[in-house]
Amino acid sequence: MDIAKADFIEGMAKGMAVLESFDTERQRLNATLAAQRAGITRAAARRHLLTLAHLGYLESEDGYYWLSPKVLRFSGSYLASARLPRVLQPTLNRLAAQTQQSFSAVVLDADQVVIVARSVGSGSSYPDKPQPAAPRVLAYGLHLGARLPAHATSTGRMLLACLPRDGFSSWMKARELPRLTPHTVTDGRTLRALVAQARKQDYCVAMQEHELGVFALAVPLRNMRGATVAALNVVTAQERLEPAAMQRDLLPLLLDAARELRPLL
Repeated sequence: MDIAKADFIEGMAKGMAVLESFDTERQRLNATLAAQRAGITRAAARRHLLTLAHLGYLESEDGYYWLSPKVLRFSGSYLASARLPRVLQPTLNRLAAQTQQSFSAVVLDADQVVIVARSVGSGSSYPDKPQPAAPRVLAYGLHLGARLPAHATSTGRMLLACLPRDGFSSWMKARELPRLTPHTVTDGRTLRALVAQARKQDYCVAMQEHELGVFALAVPLRNMRGATVAALNVVTAQERLEPAAMQRDLLPLLLDAARELRPLL
């Protein structure tokens, strides 16, 4: 959303930049580190850190600061009031109970994806298969509100594939693709090819690129106007992503769920 310059509160923007500087890579920051990550002066970062701590959003000790539980008010309010998670959650619960796999709904935010709904199975295996359930994959960081790098995830690539071509080209400009595992794609040309493949087949697979041992399959979630509003994925064991098993067991479930959800989005 664009606003007039006179309506823009620069101090609030700087404070939010400092708050957003905390992540899984840097959980504790001092004024110098916060200034570097937020792109402001050290003096400004120090004042914002002190103010955020005074308001209860940060805790501190020996010049270092970290997020307090109070910041969860924002995510809790969103998850409680936003329509998208409420619409998606029953479908994710059903898929998880049916397959004993982990399912997530994800949206794109700049160079990251954000998990807005999630469900993990905990009962018997597929209803038409009497054998014990396959081991569930519980990947680190895959919780509500988690932010993951778009280039290294199945949902991220799927959502990038759903961007207009010029939008994806803009996203790629001067984009750094950090390596998270030995399997992470960090070459721009290779990523472009993978996104083009996802655009063509309308689903995307990512294998051990965000975390070793994590294999994921994603499809887009579109509304009745054809606009992509999120991506739905399943995180599973490697044997489930063998082509025959994927086409038989997982991909049809995701595609059916996407079709069922379309009128609701």
